[in-house]
Amino acid sequence: MFRKMVFSAVSVLAMATSAAHAADMKEFRVGILGGENETDRLRNYQCLADHLKAEFGFEKVSLFPAADYDGVIQGLLGGTLDFAELGASGYASVYIKDPKAVTPILTTQQTDGATGYYSIGLALKSSGITDIKSAKGKKLGYADPDSTSGYLIPLTQIPKTTGASNETFFASTQFNGGHENNILAMRDGKVDVAVDDSSGIGDFKNGYTSGTFHKVTAKGAVDPNDFVEVWRSGLIPNGPLVVRTALGDEMTAKLTAFFTALPTKDKACFEGVEGGDFTGYVPVKADFYNVIVEARKAAIGG
Repeated sequence: MFRKMVFSAVSVLAMATSAAHAADMKEFRVGILGGENETDRLRNYQCLADHLKAEFGFEKVSLFPAADYDGVIQGLLGGTLDFAELGASGYASVYIKDPKAVTPILTTQQTDGATGYYSIGLALKSSGITDIKSAKGKKLGYADPDSTSGYLIPLTQIPKTTGASNETFFASTQFNGGHENNILAMRDGKVDVAVDDSSGIGDFKNGYTSGTFHKVTAKGAVDPNDFVEVWRSGLIPNGPLVVRTALGDEMTAKLTAFFTALPTKDKACFEGVEGGDFTGYVPVKADFYNVIVEARKAAIGG
C-alpha cells in the first residue's frame, strides 16, 4: 500500500510539474503530416505559427514537416512535438501504443455538416478503367502506411467489392510517399489506380471541396478532366487535432479555444492549413475513433 501511495504521489507531482512547464513554454512544436510537398506545407502553416506566437507569447513556434506520417506519430509519442493534426489511422496508431500520449480536441466539419470524408480511387480516363472491378490485374497505388484513406480503408474495404485481397486482385500494390505523390504517380502511369482522401462533395472538376485531390487541382498540378473516380469507401471519421497530454488541461483548453476561433479570425489561414472548404472545427473525443482503432488493430496493428 505504501509503495502504491508513493507511486501515486510521484505521478501527481510529475503531472503538476509538466503543467507548470507548459505554462512557461518558450517553444511550441507543431508536427505536419507528410503527403504534400514540404514547401507548400510550410507556406500553408506559417500563418498558424504566427498566430500561435502572438496569442500565447511563445518565443518560437517550430514547424516540423515530417517526411511521412510516422515521423509525426513518433514525435508525439516521444514528446518532441506538442501539437499535430492527424488522420484517423495515425491517431489510432498513437492510441494503440500509448492511449495517454495525446488528447484529441477538435476535428473539421465539411460544408454539408458531416465530420467525415471518403477514400476514393482515381484512374486516368484513358486507362479504360470504369470501376474498381475493371482494375483487376492492374497496379494499385497507396499513399502512406499510416494513412487512413490512403491505406487502411482501401486495404480493408476494396476487397469487399472485388471479393479478393488487394494483393491477389491487383497485379501489384505500392506506396508512393504520400497522397500528392500517389495522385501524380497515377497521372504519370506508374500506377493505374490511386487512392486518396476527399470530401466527396461538390464538383469533381474542382477535385471536390477538400482533400488532396482538391489541393493538387487547385494549384494546377492535375486536371480532373483527365481522371475518373472508380471507387469510394463509406464515410471515414475526419482526423483529429491533438495536443500532447502532458501539456495539461489548462493549455489544452486554451489551444481548443484558439483553434475553434481560427476559422473566423483568419479564414484564409484556416483554409490554407486544412486545404479546402470546411465550415470550421467541432469538438471530438477519443471514442469517435473507436472503429478506426479496432480496424487498425485487426488489419495492421499499431
